[in-house]
Amino acid sequence: MLIIDRYLLRQFFQTFFICFLSLTGLFVVFDACTNIEAFMNCARGGHVAQLMLAYYGFQSILFFDRTSSILTLMAAMFTVTWIQRHNELTALMAAGIPRIRVVAPVILAAIGINILATVNREVVIPRFRNEMSRRPSELDRNAAEELCPQVDNRTDVLIRGKYVFLNQQRIEKPDFLLPKGLQDYAKRIVARDAYYKPPAGKRPGGYLLDAVQEPKNLAKQPSLLLEGQPLVITPHDAPDWLEANQCFIVSDVPFEQLNGGRAFRGFASTAQLIYSLRHNTFFNFDASIRVAIHSRIVQPLLDVTLLFLGLPLVASRSSRNVFMAIGLCIGVVTLFLLVVIGFQQLGSIELLSPALAAWLPLLVFVPAAVAIAEPMWER
Repeated sequence: MLIIDRYLLRQFFQTFFICFLSLTGLFVVFDACTNIEAFMNCARGGHVAQLMLAYYGFQSILFFDRTSSILTLMAAMFTVTWIQRHNELTALMAAGIPRIRVVAPVILAAIGINILATVNREVVIPRFRNEMSRRPSELDRNAAEELCPQVDNRTDVLIRGKYVFLNQQRIEKPDFLLPKGLQDYAKRIVARDAYYKPPAGKRPGGYLLDAVQEPKNLAKQPSLLLEGQPLVITPHDAPDWLEANQCFIVSDVPFEQLNGGRAFRGFASTAQLIYSLRHNTFFNFDASIRVAIHSRIVQPLLDVTLLFLGLPLVASRSSRNVFMAIGLCIGVVTLFLLVVIGFQQLGSIELLSPALAAWLPLLVFVPAAVAIAEPMWER
């Protein structure tokens, strides 16, 4: 690697991390001052600093996902403007080095951050989605949350209850309503608690109901089948893992959806969203979710397109004004986000198909990026 390449990479990453840490610090200070009372109530008089450190540690990961593309463009434009300001770009081009070769390390570094952001979005954030989705007032892990009734679209079972406890994956006072065609077996199954159990071995995923209250004679009844598959498993057929006052209801509805689906819908990976779409496990799976799936797929390409929209504006100009570069960056990002968000909203209200709404910004901006970047290939 040449000395100039190392110099540009050092300048790029230095700018990126300074901007990221500065913006993250501003966010943390503002948010902490706004929610300090909620933190104190959840900490109950002790370890407030530890609670805030854990909360904002997760939020900083989410903040990186939200701002990485913008900060990458800002750092790239600032780096190129900086070497122009000190006549380093002019000297390199006078030595016969093409402009595109000079900025190549910056482009590769930006693509590297784009890949890191994609891994963060698809692997890290889904792993900690419950922690990231919580508001400061919901940090008490023992706190109850309202249950949002959900219909399992595969079985038509309505999942109801009083409260959910995310840390225990427990429903308090569950009340599962069976569909009309199966109400000869039981109209509803009521219990004291229900615990979500993921698939394990031959046992499907679903909810283990403990201390069943209705129907009274459920333990003596055989299991209920739906299209040849078990729907309600009773102790009559599974005495080895079900007690007399328990039953198991097979369901594809993930536990995270029961508090409104905020954690699952916003922070699940693309693969998890596609799986839920194929298995029809969402309640009212509207067009906005389909747009979100396509947007996840196209997002890395949009990030690279944004880079090639903004970088040539400073790399192919003779302007050495740093503030001019910042102004151009803000203008490009604003126009880009308005168009992307606008098309996504049209897809959400079904004026455009979900696929077209997500991919159309790429079709609009890629030709523009190619035209703008053409001077960068000149010597």
